Amino acid sequence: MSMASSSPSPHGWWRRNQQTLAPALFLAPGVLFFAVYVIFPIFQSFNLSLYEWDGLGTAEYVGLRNYEDLYWEWVDRDAFYTSLKNNLIWLVLYLLAIPAGLFIALFLNQNVWGIRLYKSLFFFPFVISQVVVGLVFSWFYDPTFGLLNTILGWVGLGPINVLGDPTLVTYGIIAAGLWPQTAYCMILYLTGLNAVDPEQIEAGRLDGAKGWRMLWHVVLPQLRPATFIAFVVTIIGALRSFDLISVMTEGGPFGSSRVLAYYMFEVALSEYGFRMGYGAAIAVVLFLIMLCFIAYFLWSMYRDERRG
Repeated sequence: MSMASSSPSPHGWWRRNQQTLAPALFLAPGVLFFAVYVIFPIFQSFNLSLYEWDGLGTAEYVGLRNYEDLYWEWVDRDAFYTSLKNNLIWLVLYLLAIPAGLFIALFLNQNVWGIRLYKSLFFFPFVISQVVVGLVFSWFYDPTFGLLNTILGWVGLGPINVLGDPTLVTYGIIAAGLWPQTAYCMILYLTGLNAVDPEQIEAGRLDGAKGWRMLWHVVLPQLRPATFIAFVVTIIGALRSFDLISVMTEGGPFGSSRVLAYYMFEVALSEYGFRMGYGAAIAVVLFLIMLCFIAYFLWSMYRDERRG
């Protein structure tokens, strides 16, 4: 009888460890799915990039030959060079969505008549599909009936075939992508502005801060989490751009609008490709570029937190 009473109760053990175990149990399904559908495919891509495989037959181990082919394409300024160069252009210009979203959010963060209608209009691009965005801008750029060339005709300028010009096509697609991406950054900053401490704003006004000084020294430091998310999401969106290119140009004209994600699709899955190992090598390069940028921003944010 005494031995039974002295044995620990399972319910008592759970109560003692509940605060430690409950978060782990809630996180376990998400961590499991993340490991199976994200982490494992990453390592699988690394492994596949060392093989020559058409997707059906037996894979042949070739070591780093796929990466050597990428290097020579870079040296010869071939398709991989064009894709990587376009990705860098995407990366630089796509970051314009962050300040644009910030200033639109500052404009919309006020209590005036009709502000809800303005918010809805600016929010609209975020909720429509990238395929729809691509079709709309394809019609907008059309050299025969597009609105762009109609407007240029009003001022006496000739028609411009944006999507048919190798020097303009990448910038035209980026402009299409900036439309919904700016709306996304605007939403992030609107959410962040709702959490800005009004006491700090009032203290800044008492110290004589207004306009740009108020924005730079008082508002932006409190928007740092929103800015971090905006940077990470925008960088990932720029580097993995695919759907707009597929809808608007299919990589043309003459492959001049290719990016790494679309080139990976061409060599691995299109009718001209079925080089799975080579496509996996492109995916690895793209992943490493993303990893470098995201690691840098994480390190910068951690350093700022340590200083604070």
